[in-house]
Amino acid sequence: MKKIFALVTLMAIMAPIGVSAASNLEVAGWVPWWQDTMGIKSATKHINKLDTIHPFVYEVNLDGSLVDKGDLSDRKWRNLFRLADRNKVEIIPSILWNDGSHIHNILSNESLRADHIEAIVEMVDDGDFDGVDIDYESKLAETKDYFSLFLRELKDELDNKKLTCTVEARMPPESRYRTVPAVIEYANDYEAIGEYCDTVEIMAYDQQRADLLMNDAKKGEPYIPVADNDWVEKVLVLALKDISAEKIMLGVPTYGRKWTLTVAPDWYKEYKGNGAINIPDAKEWAKENDVTISENTAGEKSYTFFNPNLPFKILDVLPVPDGTRPGFEAAAKALLFANLTKMEVPVEIVWYSDADAIADKVKLAEQYNLKGIAIFKVDGEEDQKIWKLFD
Repeated sequence: MKKIFALVTLMAIMAPIGVSAASNLEVAGWVPWWQDTMGIKSATKHINKLDTIHPFVYEVNLDGSLVDKGDLSDRKWRNLFRLADRNKVEIIPSILWNDGSHIHNILSNESLRADHIEAIVEMVDDGDFDGVDIDYESKLAETKDYFSLFLRELKDELDNKKLTCTVEARMPPESRYRTVPAVIEYANDYEAIGEYCDTVEIMAYDQQRADLLMNDAKKGEPYIPVADNDWVEKVLVLALKDISAEKIMLGVPTYGRKWTLTVAPDWYKEYKGNGAINIPDAKEWAKENDVTISENTAGEKSYTFFNPNLPFKILDVLPVPDGTRPGFEAAAKALLFANLTKMEVPVEIVWYSDADAIADKVKLAEQYNLKGIAIFKVDGEEDQKIWKLFD
């Protein structure tokens, strides 16, 4: 009986660990204006799993004024906001701006910068929002200090409202350059962002072929990740040098991309982007082309196939080389043919992030004691299993 009691006690102590760790993470989700009906429906369904909703609706005109692409006055948005209020879920709309030259023109001019800040504060006050999420991308290096000044001034004007900053992932220089430059000019001052922003959401996705070291290490098969877990950890460790863990929300993707891979003799030569793809479409496409979806070295899902409208489709009859990962049969056959004929062969590849991949990121967030997870995007087509991660 003593042994049984001890075992039960041990189980009682250990059982909550995995659950409580995940539940202690805050969860934010971007609901995009271009799929707002399905996104609002999903956010409504999972409102008890969310701490913050980011209506991904605002963009910026050339003069620095804001434009609401999603019509937040619409009844479906207002219903979501009322539900969020009842469940103590914050509503913090995002402002996306990715025109580097125009960002610089506005932020480097004291008067125009002040007008822009006034427009943001007015939007937050008029909507009775909990704050604002600044997502200014593709900035110029010369804008760095002006952007930091903008954040400081905006924070002051927001008073008790929250300032969330969404920033691009940054890699160690040796991962980005074959020969590291003596001076590297960044568009973001991570230290200043960590000081002025209440929350920093790191967009740890759209890795693709950006990390040269990881491309080399994983070159034995197709490699075009959305967010390899090893890469995400590398990005996170670097960010933590300047930004407190208690402020960082790790951005995770719920989508994938389509590519045409050029297979040349002895290597997978080039990837041509064919657009983003959501998980339901990725699964349907796999079914239509009778291919197997499999986990890859990045911990995500992928598959390859020959375009049925091209003559290379006949290469399906070739044997599958030994050691080929499930899902990569077409790519391996293409490489076999390219090596024999010295011809280049196009192969279609789909690569996406699902609940299994996001579970790895949740573990990272727990491991590094981060503030939470930020989901891009909640549009009704995310892998519904992700919500079980936050029970």
